[in-house]
Amino acid sequence: MTIRELNPNCWLGRWGARPVKLTTVGPWSLIGDVLDRRKPNLDDPPIFSPWSYEKKLFARVWGRFVGLSFGPRGALTAVLRDPSGSLECLTWNTGALTLVSSHVPPWLVTALRPDWRIDFERVSAALHDPLLTSGMPLLTGLTSVLPGSLQPLPSGEPVVLWRPDWIAARRNAASLPEDAAAAMLCSAVEEAVEGFLGLSDNPAVEISGGLDSSLVAASARSESREQVRCWMNAYGPDRSADERHYVADLAEHLSITPDYIARATGVVTPALLQSMPHGIRPALAGLDGLHDADWASRFRRAGVEAVLTGKGGDSLFIQPANTLVYQDVWHSLGWRALGSPALPRLSRWTERSVWSLVSEAIRRPPPTRNQNALLRPLPSGDRAQHPWMTDIDHLAPGKVYQIAGLVNALQFHGRSLQSEAVDVLHPLLAMPVVELCLSLSTPALTCGRRDRGLARLAFTDRLPKSILDRRSKGEMTAFYGHMIAGGLDVLRPWLLDGRLAEEGLIDRDRASVLLTPESLIWRGGYVEIMLTAAFEGWVRHWEAILSPSEAEFRPESR
Repeated sequence: MTIRELNPNCWLGRWGARPVKLTTVGPWSLIGDVLDRRKPNLDDPPIFSPWSYEKKLFARVWGRFVGLSFGPRGALTAVLRDPSGSLECLTWNTGALTLVSSHVPPWLVTALRPDWRIDFERVSAALHDPLLTSGMPLLTGLTSVLPGSLQPLPSGEPVVLWRPDWIAARRNAASLPEDAAAAMLCSAVEEAVEGFLGLSDNPAVEISGGLDSSLVAASARSESREQVRCWMNAYGPDRSADERHYVADLAEHLSITPDYIARATGVVTPALLQSMPHGIRPALAGLDGLHDADWASRFRRAGVEAVLTGKGGDSLFIQPANTLVYQDVWHSLGWRALGSPALPRLSRWTERSVWSLVSEAIRRPPPTRNQNALLRPLPSGDRAQHPWMTDIDHLAPGKVYQIAGLVNALQFHGRSLQSEAVDVLHPLLAMPVVELCLSLSTPALTCGRRDRGLARLAFTDRLPKSILDRRSKGEMTAFYGHMIAGGLDVLRPWLLDGRLAEEGLIDRDRASVLLTPESLIWRGGYVEIMLTAAFEGWVRHWEAILSPSEAEFRPESR
């Protein structure tokens, strides 16, 4: 660990080989990657706003950073976190010492012995609604600074400086013609890709064969020329998971040479479950531990320092273009929506009758919740919500769905074996792209006719026709089914005899039926199984750190 003195009362520590960047902007010392915006969106906050400078700061710069503010004698008075959430920000007090950290290694907890406990009510809520995982920590005794917020120190109520629904309310680009909106989207993606490429001398680009990673690759090819060290594609063992023919079309179009790599195969093992790199939050970014470990190893061998992905595009560009899009048309136009050209177009795209779309738009049925069948039901009453999901019922249903997708995408910034090896960068979740997509309506983002319609229009001349016209996505269901079915002898005791079951969060009887080959064939539920297994691993990880003597004598913790 390397220590740097910021002032007599504040020290900056870092571990690992990657340097920590420090940028001074006004009263703030920004730690991390700070990039100037091409076109700052300076909506002037009210003149009486005490935080107008900080709001303008978020409008002028983007990246991955945490800000520190100091008082006259060098004492830390506040910390802020950039709205992307790319860099974690945790604070806690130990005596007179205030700590701010992006990661809490076990040795630090062992040395300081903070009064932290696992809050199983929060764990239960997050299992039922994984969006909560990126909100309040599942441990008591420390504070997580929400992206786009400021936390006074050593204590005080947080100040919200940025929320996705505030950006959606601006609607700066809402009335733009399609071509103009497409040009803005193309420019935003290019800005994000160019900015992230500039952070590394040896970047790689991940290309799946889908639209989102393809437009990142097209932008990288345009911006970097020969800077990208490798273009990497992981293909699955069966036809539905093998997208190499799309990648080949993209490679020919962009004049690049991809590395085609067979996806790591195997089954769930104890080593796989125990190697997940849990931090303050469960390691949900690395649920496919086999691929995560394989990709991390390949990055190290290739000398790669950063990898750009296409994650986040489904949520921001609107995939799928379902009935919610027409509900948003109705939300905006009311009965005039009957004459919208989007109605027959979406009817054809969704293969639904015109009148069924109109009926749903009038009724506006509540969104359905995906239930994790392994769990005991929560008590009746109000459920906890991620802060970004509160007070947004006034928004159109499709916009609410988009914001939920953005909240879910925060987990992509979490810890994984890949992120321990390289910087994992998601240009489509960078603020230039996020804010533009939030300011556009879902009918605009779909061009009122199909999923990710505006993104397809924006990159019409940059991508091969096979990808632009593609309707399907790569399907990994069979792949994960084999991985989980082959590891049931490990997963059953891991979950049925584990700590979540002991705390009454897992319904043992129901889970015993679901964790069988027959149930997997007929019902599936692979994501819920691996997510629950990850939470189980997280609980064991932190109990071993916080109460090592107790964890040592639990057979299931070994």
